[in-house]
Amino acid sequence: MISDHAASRIRSFGTSIFSEMSRLALEHNAVNLSQGFPDFPGPEYVKQAAVAEINADQNQYAPSPGLLALRQAIAAKLQRHYGLEYDAEAEVTVTSGATEALFSTLQALIEPGDEVIIFQPFYDAYPPDVVMAGGVPRYVTLHAPDWHIDEGELRAAFSPRTKAVIVNTPHNPTGKVYCRAELELIAALCQQYDVLAVADEVYEHLLFDGNQHVALASLPGMRERTITVNSTGKTFSLTGWKIGYLTAPADLTAAVRRVHQFVTFATATPFQVAAAVALIEADERDYYTAFAAMYAAKRDKLAAALTAGGLTPLTPQGTYFTMADTAAFGFSDDVAFARYLTTEVGVACIPPSAFYQASDRAAARHLARFCFAKVEPTLDEAARRLRSAGDALRHPRSKSAS
Repeated sequence: MISDHAASRIRSFGTSIFSEMSRLALEHNAVNLSQGFPDFPGPEYVKQAAVAEINADQNQYAPSPGLLALRQAIAAKLQRHYGLEYDAEAEVTVTSGATEALFSTLQALIEPGDEVIIFQPFYDAYPPDVVMAGGVPRYVTLHAPDWHIDEGELRAAFSPRTKAVIVNTPHNPTGKVYCRAELELIAALCQQYDVLAVADEVYEHLLFDGNQHVALASLPGMRERTITVNSTGKTFSLTGWKIGYLTAPADLTAAVRRVHQFVTFATATPFQVAAAVALIEADERDYYTAFAAMYAAKRDKLAAALTAGGLTPLTPQGTYFTMADTAAFGFSDDVAFARYLTTEVGVACIPPSAFYQASDRAAARHLARFCFAKVEPTLDEAARRLRSAGDALRHPRSKSAS
């Protein structure tokens, strides 16, 4: 129960679905394929860089915008990969994870009543961030099974009240990678309506089957109106370090920094040094190629396990998530399926209706999201349980959501 003293703007916020499913997984000793974090270590060379800084007593506050060495490494990476030029002093900011970058950005740029376009299913922080800034979420649906955008629906969402659009590519939770034509449509509408773009690109290096990541800010006319949010956590399997960053034109950066200084002020100094080492050496070590290949193998292993268990995986183009169709089992909705799979089969997933506005949650009633950022023994055990669960899933004791 929430306190009567709680602010009205947060009363609609519930407990995160990730916390709920992780708790259920722990209670039932389930293999946890719900929450999206790796259960294996990050690169040794990156960890050792952090250890060296800690031992050298580099443990005090960093400058609020981030260590200059890290900001320079970020700027150099963006130039190498996308041909984007950013001033490390005035256009790059280090944040406490991508989540803080998103929050600070929307707090800095959204006025009460401004509309913000959000594609659904969405990363669950987007709507609360908009609401806490006083904005009004405006939803556009990505349509399964290929998660395409309906151009008419997208055009109808833009209006003189639109202040920003949030674009997440590669996309959590679907694994969709926005193609250039889709991004060009979004870019054209942003320019037509003078709308800002918040580009969440934390999975930029998790791409499969020849799919290419197009940085939204790299499209004509978009650098000056795009705030790009990124993170080292997903790419280097170090999510607990919370080293995120954002890049934007100097005037937008200055606005975001005014919020950032009062949210976290600065992020852990030794981890920032290590993140700079990670970005500088990743290309030299051909890290990104090996990283994507490792995850492609994990994706395929999980897909085979899901198929053997009678589910139909919707093959992701990127990220470390797979959505699967559960319609064959006849559960009333995705919540009932996820709870049954966790408690009776021993494999935890996420019911993706949590990633839709309430009126559209039926779109996810026969879907489940699984995370494959796990070590081989974890995936093997999940596969064993799923393969042996065919009868239990087809003839469960209860298919209701109760």
